[in-house]
Amino acid sequence: MNKAPTHVLTSDKYKSSSFTLFLIITSGLIFVLLPFKLAAFQCELTPQVKQLTFLEQQISLSELDNGLIVRQVNRPHQATVSIASQFNVGSRNEPTGQTGYAHLFEHLLFKGSQNAPDDSYPQQMSAIGARFNASTHFDYTNYFVTLPAQALALSLFLESDRFIRPVLSATTVKNQQGAVLEEMATTIDNQPYLRPAMEFLLSQVAGSQYAHAIIGSKADVTRATAEELIQFHQRYYRPDAMQLSLVGKLDTNTLQTIEHYFAAWQAPDQPHDKFAPITVNPKAVKTEIVDERGPWPALLLAWHTVGRQHPDFEAITLLQSHLFQNLKNVLAENTLDNPPQMLSYSIPLTMEDHGVTNLVLVPRANASLDELHQLVDSMLNEILENGIDENDLCGLKSVALNDLQQKLASSPNMAKYLSNTSIRDKHFPITQPWQRTQQVSSTDIQRVTQQYFIDKSVRVDLLPPWYIRWGKNLLEVLPKGFAETLEQWAL
Repeated sequence: MNKAPTHVLTSDKYKSSSFTLFLIITSGLIFVLLPFKLAAFQCELTPQVKQLTFLEQQISLSELDNGLIVRQVNRPHQATVSIASQFNVGSRNEPTGQTGYAHLFEHLLFKGSQNAPDDSYPQQMSAIGARFNASTHFDYTNYFVTLPAQALALSLFLESDRFIRPVLSATTVKNQQGAVLEEMATTIDNQPYLRPAMEFLLSQVAGSQYAHAIIGSKADVTRATAEELIQFHQRYYRPDAMQLSLVGKLDTNTLQTIEHYFAAWQAPDQPHDKFAPITVNPKAVKTEIVDERGPWPALLLAWHTVGRQHPDFEAITLLQSHLFQNLKNVLAENTLDNPPQMLSYSIPLTMEDHGVTNLVLVPRANASLDELHQLVDSMLNEILENGIDENDLCGLKSVALNDLQQKLASSPNMAKYLSNTSIRDKHFPITQPWQRTQQVSSTDIQRVTQQYFIDKSVRVDLLPPWYIRWGKNLLEVLPKGFAETLEQWAL
């Protein structure tokens, strides 16, 4: 076993704290009162960066001889330990005819192993008050559990047993096929617009590893056999494709316990899957999807961008935050007094080798889908022409730092974050991504806006049945006040 010493460095997105917003607002006020300072503007984020550095210094990194990467963060004041196990396998590894296998296998790992048959794992975890779950993504599958610290050895035994020695029977596979198909129906196929919109976006990268949905197709999931899934496990569940992170109350023997249960696990002779870089020529595309279950029209806009390994990733992430996600995003500010949309949300897809920025807008009664599209285009053109003010860019970085701090303050979130560390950030999983964000300039923002967004939107009009569309078209030409009254009555 090769153990790397704890490293010391001297040098993610949804909600920002009121303290950070206060800093942003007050700093903006200072610059309004003292405009002569603008020329010498410096983005001062030292306190937050020091906090990230301090958090990173708590990480102990080890690597077993079989390739398994282990990170530990001891928080002795806690009574619990959070464990996150991530495998470098997801829907991108599924060949034709086996879509959905990664997600189906995730379900099966809760349903029995050699020393913990049937439902032993969930029963024992529930008995000790543990919280556990898992999720499957395009590039990876992760498993996470938070449990009392005194039960750590038991949990590591159970985790190793199900990862290394799962037991799959025809009956278990059939039961979990039913569970996955029910999930597929509930979360995707029974939701208006979702399945066809998702498939249309994925069709833009046809022939690549990201050309099918994570949950797979009903036909492929139904056809899966225990033998095929066992082969899937042997191929992809391997120690040299795993990152194991533990955050919480640990003892000095934790690494020895991990070695006891995981060190004898040997990697297969097969090499890891290699994927060709995705080449997308972004261009404007428009289509429409009519769904008889749709309650109201909506606009889906998407832009094909880059994966998290790409040099432009951090600039695009800040641009997304600025336009659509930050609490003070441009979309919200432009529509504060009289928003033309009832609802807007944006959850970007981030993969290793590709990315999709997306935005869904649900129009008000007197706003058309064309008007919403024009609004977004005007926001992008404003960025292209004028960039982002240095103070605003500093605010974006401050919010990103604060969000990451909040995430890492939670032991379960920190464990999952560390297990999702990119290979290039192996030794500095917290500060190195931030350093790339810190280097993003307003010029970078303008460049990625031009390269990936201007005149390159994939537009999907999500349309309800004809009579709702007819009524909506009528509302768009009626006097504004009258249309809004009818809208409130209808809703």
